[in-house]
Amino acid sequence: MAFDKFRKQCEELMEKELADMLEVPPKELADLALPCFSLGTNPIEIAKAKEKEAKEKLSKSPKSFSLIKEIRSAGPYLNFYINEEEFSKLVLKEIEKDDFGRGKENKKIMVEYSAPNSNKPLHVGHMRNDSIGMAISNILEFSGNKIVKANLVNDRGIHICKSMLAYQKWKKGSPDKKSDHFVGDCYVLFEKNKSDELEKEALEMLQKWESGDSKTVELWKKMNQWAVTGMKETYRLFGSRFDVWFFESEFYKNAKPIIDDGLKKNIFQKDEEGRIIAKLENHGLPDKVVLRSDGTSIYISNDLALTKHKFEHFHLDRAIWIVASEQNLYFKQLFKIFELIGYEWDCHHLSYGMVHLPSGRMKSREGTVIDADDLIADVMKLAREEIEKRHHDLGEEDIKERARQIALSAIKYYLLKVEPIKDLLFEAEKAISFEGDTGPYIQYTYARANSILNKSEKEPEIKALGKSEFLLIKKLSVFPEIIEKCARELKPNYLTNYLFELATIFNEYYHNERVIGSEKEEARLALVKAVKTILKKGLELLNIEAPDEM
Repeated sequence: MAFDKFRKQCEELMEKELADMLEVPPKELADLALPCFSLGTNPIEIAKAKEKEAKEKLSKSPKSFSLIKEIRSAGPYLNFYINEEEFSKLVLKEIEKDDFGRGKENKKIMVEYSAPNSNKPLHVGHMRNDSIGMAISNILEFSGNKIVKANLVNDRGIHICKSMLAYQKWKKGSPDKKSDHFVGDCYVLFEKNKSDELEKEALEMLQKWESGDSKTVELWKKMNQWAVTGMKETYRLFGSRFDVWFFESEFYKNAKPIIDDGLKKNIFQKDEEGRIIAKLENHGLPDKVVLRSDGTSIYISNDLALTKHKFEHFHLDRAIWIVASEQNLYFKQLFKIFELIGYEWDCHHLSYGMVHLPSGRMKSREGTVIDADDLIADVMKLAREEIEKRHHDLGEEDIKERARQIALSAIKYYLLKVEPIKDLLFEAEKAISFEGDTGPYIQYTYARANSILNKSEKEPEIKALGKSEFLLIKKLSVFPEIIEKCARELKPNYLTNYLFELATIFNEYYHNERVIGSEKEEARLALVKAVKTILKKGLELLNIEAPDEM
């Protein structure tokens, strides 16, 4: 990319052993600098000598060093300065190419995210999970990898039996609302009427289910279908996509060979209650139950079997689980078990923090969770109000479509702009704002750039730009570095921060400099086009739409 080419030209003006010492100094001091402290007892004189040598090489072949404007020593540093005009033209030409910022990693990676339980609808926590999952999948794919987006539905276990038992006792009949919400109401009913006797009945139902009791299985199939059908409606609305769906009910029995292998290797042991335990205390972790004494499976039983299936069936180089930080210990235990058994898999848990609301922490069992459908509807209503304030001539369909695009942008961006590991407080009114660090603000900036290009009667043309554009050019040039950093650290917030900074610099530039009607109209239109291109690409990687009009 452009800055890499500038760096390479600087490196060619010095000895090979000094090239790795080049660094980016604080803003305004230089574009690259060679610190000379370690080169001798008098670094100031050494810097001057290196300046003379570099200038001599530059004078002999100036065309080979077109991106270097000036070389100047300052104290113990040798400073290099970019030729703004040449650099600007190079950046804009690179952005015109489809592969600008695209990497060449070439690994096959499965990203598993969302992972809902089929006893309740998706909630705002799933929305953060899905936002991270889609963004990470897009970024890793853009970085050159082959991505398999996976969803594991936790459709068996004691929690599922609780909603089934409540349905038998207090509900029955067909859903009288969105089907996944109906199933969720059953779970809340169980928890509100919970007793030792009910807990015992739920466990008995689980045992019946695992033994294949026909009536229990029939009820499970019916309620599971209601739950999954409702979830898929929400996924379609929110824009969550998956290449493969896994269901825990299809894998939990496959753990037996792995557990037997662990018993033979003395990694697992049976305790006095008859449970199968993974012995992990000697490895700095608590022991972990992998099978109940009555033979029924638990969550880790499924993960043992499913992970083996993932790596062997899909021929993966890496697997990433996007799961809330509450499960940090669980994944340490799971990965340690893999290691002890002898599976040399590249496994990573991308941990993320809780989503809180102004009303406090959500609790599924008490029915105080904010369902994804309800939150989307609430934010769409706020978006509609903002649109109606600004436009009085839009038809109903246009208003609805813009409200959808803006609302989903507001939610996703707000959930992504905080580093994944940190908890966040979701405030809908702040998320929907057209000003500040929000999704709608980035969309608005994109729409403004599009409007400028449409209003001009001239065509963009890449040619010399001045100092007033250079801050924007430099920000555009680092897009590939931002993508590489997001992919390396699995943190989409680097991209949201970048887009906000780019949008802010562009809006300040547009406020201070005329584009249409200026002497540099064609050149400035090329700059606007580049900003539009990067904003759209960045939003797409975050799974956010970029509407041409706001």
